[in-house]
Amino acid sequence: MKIVKEVKTYCPKCDKHTAHTVKLYSKKPESGLSVGTRRAQRKRTGYIGKVKGQAKVKKISKRQKVILYCKDCKYGVERVLGTRTKKKIELKQ
Repeated sequence: MKIVKEVKTYCPKCDKHTAHTVKLYSKKPESGLSVGTRRAQRKRTGYIGKVKGQAKVKKISKRQKVILYCKDCKYGVERVLGTRTKKKIELKQ
């Protein structure tokens, strides 16, 4: 899936349509010290083995996400593109 580097769209901070630069979203590595992670590790110890609420089906494809930065005020807005797809996002040259 290819996307242009610059898009003209609505900026909620400027309250008008302006040019936005497109940046690919990349998830940062999760911290092992967060409360949810510690709780899950505590539940996994001993004979239990599984945590309540784990997903039974692993989804193959992801919904692609980009961040749009306004050129006027530098405000960033996340946008999810289309439906689930296996294809990775690329910026057009």
